Amino acid sequence: MDITWYGQNCFRIIERGRLSIVTDPFSEAIGLPIPKLKADVVTLSHNHPDYANLEAVKGYQHLLTGAGEYEIGGVFIYGVALHAIEKSSVFHNIGYVFKYDDVSALHLGNLRHVPDQSTLEAIGEVHVVMVPVGGGDALKASAAAEVIALLEPSYIVPMHYAIDGLKDNLDPIEKFLKEMGISKVQEEDMLRVTSNMPEQPQVVVLRPQA
Repeated sequence: MDITWYGQNCFRIIERGRLSIVTDPFSEAIGLPIPKLKADVVTLSHNHPDYANLEAVKGYQHLLTGAGEYEIGGVFIYGVALHAIEKSSVFHNIGYVFKYDDVSALHLGNLRHVPDQSTLEAIGEVHVVMVPVGGGDALKASAAAEVIALLEPSYIVPMHYAIDGLKDNLDPIEKFLKEMGISKVQEEDMLRVTSNMPEQPQVVVLRPQA
């Protein structure tokens, strides 16, 4: 499984010869250049135009916008309701589990609260978690670290934090790394995940690809 990040919540997930997925394609309104994306499936975590720029993705045949179980091209996708109840309103957010054979990845969307234990247990084992860490309308660093501790993934890929060009006022990645007790990480252009998992959880900071 190869995971590439384009900024905010937008990733492309693919395995050679298998289904390709794009998550939360963003619009130019957030300040980042629009990448040229191609995928079989697009997933949207929440109904906001800044995270639903479908025109940026070519060739997709399936659009997933809600909770449910899907099997597309031999890949299992599970949409999980991770809504936040705030005062008298509900912030709708869907997390997605992508399972390619023995490797599974969880994209938490714009999660803004720590889900209860039963919700996370229902998700099951995940090897990779893509988690918002920069605050704003999603998790802050401390809450992100709490969610990670509950999920116990092998790889942690932070998203939704301050990068050059982004208009949103978010915290920098360093705040999350400090929360995780990490002083220095090696940035990567892509995360390649195989069935051979590391013995200890690894935080992988991806460079946003234009």
